[in-house]
Amino acid sequence: MKFNPFEGFGHILLEVAMALAPLLVFFLMFQVFYLKLPAVKVWNICKGMLLTFLGLAFFLQGVNIGFMPAGEAIGSILVGLSYNWILVPIGLVIGFLIVFAEPAIRVLNQEVEKVSGGYIPAKLLLYTLCIGVSVSVGLAMLRILLGISLWWFIIPGYVIALILIRFTSKTFTAIAFDSGGVATGPMTATFVLALAVGVAKGLEGRDPLLEGFGLVALVALAPILSVLVLGLLYGRKEAHYEQQLKSESREA
Repeated sequence: MKFNPFEGFGHILLEVAMALAPLLVFFLMFQVFYLKLPAVKVWNICKGMLLTFLGLAFFLQGVNIGFMPAGEAIGSILVGLSYNWILVPIGLVIGFLIVFAEPAIRVLNQEVEKVSGGYIPAKLLLYTLCIGVSVSVGLAMLRILLGISLWWFIIPGYVIALILIRFTSKTFTAIAFDSGGVATGPMTATFVLALAVGVAKGLEGRDPLLEGFGLVALVALAPILSVLVLGLLYGRKEAHYEQQLKSESREA
């Protein structure tokens, strides 16, 4: 069988162009009426948009012909093993690595570090999100293997998140909920979701629509909880530091 890596590429190019066209139109409108940026900056922005267009197109093409089929194939093979419990530790590793490679997570971490003036380091936030998603993917694999309802994870998870909000600063609350959306980026929604569907297909008596899906909801919840816990730790650190300063000032 002859493999054509560019099969359906024209349709993807059209979809990406339709998605980016409104952004380009808005930018040009603001440039004409408000921004008045120099020609060099406008040219650089246009080159960046072109690179974004090509990057998204090639990425989506790779997802369609390789990423999703690979994830589904790996899931169906692993679940057929006599020791299919290995899916849980594999899910932990994949969850960690998939967030570590997620481009949107990198952008979020850099913005948080920049806006906070280095108070919240990008690496610390990155590893916090990686650990959170790692645990969620491991739990998702366990849920599929045992046939546990998604509600047993989602409802308690959001109840815990609402409780943690009361004891966490507004800064970490805002970062936490943004992290939940960012973590469910193209890397997670393609490979990990395909892996879960492949696992559900390989299990006898499992409905892939019921068991395979729902993983993204767990992945969206995990960063919220992990960042809120990080906020609690930061809050204790701040309280300890303030108490130390007060005791030093009294001694002086």
